[in-house]
Amino acid sequence: MNFNDYLAYTNRILSGELEVAPYNDPAYFEYTKLNATRMKRWLKTGELTEETIAVVKSIVHRQKWLVISEPWCGDAAHVLPFLHKMSELNKKVDLEIELRDSRPFRIEKYLTNGSKSIPILIVRNAAFEDQFVWGPRPTGAKELRLELIAKNTPTDELKAQMQQWYNEDKGMEIQHEIVAKLKSVLEG
Repeated sequence: MNFNDYLAYTNRILSGELEVAPYNDPAYFEYTKLNATRMKRWLKTGELTEETIAVVKSIVHRQKWLVISEPWCGDAAHVLPFLHKMSELNKKVDLEIELRDSRPFRIEKYLTNGSKSIPILIVRNAAFEDQFVWGPRPTGAKELRLELIAKNTPTDELKAQMQQWYNEDKGMEIQHEIVAKLKSVLEG
């Protein structure tokens, strides 16, 4: 599905039109509601850097950006709007989103330390060969999360601190890391 289909899917869950697991669980429903708000905010306020714009616009060969995600995923709510904004800069970039918990279950090939962590961005060339994989979160967020887990931080506090990290970073590290990988591919 494309990004607009993903937003529509999220809205169908929130409107009650689509009742599928795990969204019939009140906790997952609430995560999804929060994440829909976060995505809307980043779509409205998130800004791309000049370097991001220049590098994405410089892509001359087709690329498929496949993102494995789910609307309940907090990290995805912060990452996907920036990927969408980046992909909109160049018609050579095709952004597609697959649900982690639905067929074809591609996440099985892109595990993070043995887990099905999302979002995962897979950038492929026109021959559908993987050029690079990124995710499930920027390095700073990964480090913070590991630090909080090591301290046995309660889940609610962990989520609040992760949210604060994303709010303060404003999508800069997401862009920096993906642009560095794109440059590596473009420079060949």
